[in-house]
Formats: sequence, C-alpha cells, structure tokens
Amino acid sequence: MNYIILHGSFGSKDGNWFPWLKKQLEDRNYKVDVPQMPVGVGNQNYDNWSEEFSKLEINEKTIIIAHSIAPVFVCKYLINNKIKVKKLIFVCGFNNYLGIDSDFDNVNKPMFLDNLEDIKNYCDDIICYYSDNDPYVKFDIEKSFADKVSDKQHIIANGGHINAESGYTQFEEILEEVF
Repeated sequence: MNYIILHGSFGSKDGNWFPWLKKQLEDRNYKVDVPQMPVGVGNQNYDNWSEEFSKLEINEKTIIIAHSIAPVFVCKYLINNKIKVKKLIFVCGFNNYLGIDSDFDNVNKPMFLDNLEDIKNYCDDIICYYSDNDPYVKFDIEKSFADKVSDKQHIIANGGHINAESGYTQFEEILEEVF
C-alpha cells in the first residue's frame, strides 16, 4: 500500500497539513509521495500536472489524499487513464466553479470535467471533507462535488479551506479515514 498527498492551486507540498500527515504515515512505515506540482499561471494545467503525476506509483493499492483543486484533477486523471485505486480522500474538492479570482480561474479551469461521477468506476471508497465556511469555494459547490462522488462526507465546522491559513497545520480528523 502506498499514499500520495496532493496540494492545490498555487500550493506547496510543504504547506498546510501535508508534512504532518506524511510524517504520520511514514511513522507507520508506509510509502508516501508528496509531489510538488507545477504552479502558477502558465505552469499549472491538466497536462503539466498529468506529466508530473504519471511519475508516481498509482495502482489498486494506492490511497490518494487531495486538497482543493487536486480532487477534481485526480478524478480526471484516473478516469482518462482508466486507473483503479484503493481509496480517495478529498478535502475541499470542487468542479466547474469559477469566480475565486482570474488567476485561480485560469489555472483551475483545465482541471474540470463533465463526467465526474465516472470516478466511481475507478474507486469504491471515496471520502470527502469540507467545511461550512470555506472563504474560497462556496459550501454548496463543495457539497455538490461530494454528493456526486461519495456518501461518506465529513463537514468540518468553521474549518475554512482546511489549510494553514485557517489553522490546519495538522488535520487530526483525517486520521479516521486514512488507514
């Protein structure tokens, strides 16, 4: 079994709760990849992320934890490449949502897809975490994404975007589902 932890738009592999979760998993002797994906306008797009993601070991024993734009990227990648995985844990995922600002819209739009529900053909265990007060992505948008992919949902009260900015340098709740 191996894990992949994936950051969101303009993000860093060293940001938020990712280093903490990587340590939690490695302390239990799991293999963990936390790739730095291309970020920024002109660099972050589906093709560049796919190129980086394809370097990782992804198979039916892989658990992927993805934040923000990364959940919809993961869905699109797995569907397009017909790859099955063991478990998907999505945090603040969304699809087909524009309006954060022009830079975010520019880098997020190539990640979106119309056949989101098809992800269920590539993973039987999908869990979604999102909060009731995300300042970037409206609650209804995150709930709609979660409703399309999973009936296992955890709503974090006052969790913001479940990132360092909203106090998440650790994410204890995710340990319930990560193993």
